[in-house]
Amino acid sequence: MGGGNMTLEEAEGLLTINLAAVAENYCALRARLRTGSRCGAVVKANAYGLGVEQVAPVLYAQGCRDFFVATLAEGLALRALLADDVRISLLTGLRPGQEKACAQAGLIPLLVSTEQLQQWVAKTSANGQAAPCALKLDSGMTRLGMGESEFAHLLAQPELLRSANLCLVISHLACADEPEHPQNRRQLENFAREVKALRAICPQVESSFANSSGICLGEEYHFDVARPGSALYGINPCPGQHNPMTPVVNLRLPILQLRQVDGDVPVGYGATQTAVSGSWLAVVRGGYADGVLRAQSGRGCGAAVVAEPEGGESRIVVPMIGRVSMDTTVFDVSTLSDSQRARLQAVEMLNDELTVDEMGAAAGTIGYEILTSLGHRYCRRYC
Repeated sequence: MGGGNMTLEEAEGLLTINLAAVAENYCALRARLRTGSRCGAVVKANAYGLGVEQVAPVLYAQGCRDFFVATLAEGLALRALLADDVRISLLTGLRPGQEKACAQAGLIPLLVSTEQLQQWVAKTSANGQAAPCALKLDSGMTRLGMGESEFAHLLAQPELLRSANLCLVISHLACADEPEHPQNRRQLENFAREVKALRAICPQVESSFANSSGICLGEEYHFDVARPGSALYGINPCPGQHNPMTPVVNLRLPILQLRQVDGDVPVGYGATQTAVSGSWLAVVRGGYADGVLRAQSGRGCGAAVVAEPEGGESRIVVPMIGRVSMDTTVFDVSTLSDSQRARLQAVEMLNDELTVDEMGAAAGTIGYEILTSLGHRYCRRYC
């Protein structure tokens, strides 16, 4: 078995995160926006699992000043990382009692009810003006947001709206990754109408509608601030088409055992698959505790990394066999020659060819879940 001179940490798996690719993806998304639209960045869930402490400064260096996180704790952590000129919005708003801490940190909560607006004004006002906040409208996704009827009642309370110091109004697309879906147009029309009505009372309020896939729907979806998330980290914002984003992650799993089996033998829990006699199996360190989802069992694949005699490496796609365990996964490397197996170094689950989207599809899920599930036992290397 190969493996080179791994550090003790690398022996548990190596997750390489290309920060230059994150910067490249941000610039590519920004270039798609219409004139006058700014490009923000969603860095919630620890920058989709890749490390907000490393990712956020890279985005800031590219000119990003509008950041979006999910919770107050994430907002406080991000505020400590970046300069005071950034705007940090909390996508899931506030719990009761968090208003003062949010305002003192200069964070912008997304409020979703008249009651929340009233509490924000009551608890953060100074000299007759509340701290800046945002309003989230439900334009048709039926998730977190203010519904149409409540918004109509809110418009009848102009003094509350003015005193709330609204700086942003947002909504979220439900079907942006399906460009032809009629829900996109319905939501666009709803949101545009609501923004117009709100600006009749609060002309200073900015608007945000497009996520990663929404940016690709066209300029009319861009509004003032776009807020890409997944595409920054290499996920395809245009499913079914060529991915315009640069891959960001590489996941290399070390080999614990390379073995040839005698006879036809079942592999893994439940004996769900059989390795035929003479098969060569590579057992690697990495399982569902590390983000190699159990749902991939028998459907996923990896790339056997082979050291070339003249230097460099080659990669040969090999199938996963048997169920994924908590700490280990098995690959059938029978297609490798004897000399290639002798030079086998590791198996990569993610690289430029084996993308997070493909890994997600093999597990019956999406690339978002793959990224945010990547475990903490890996050695993380940033480049």
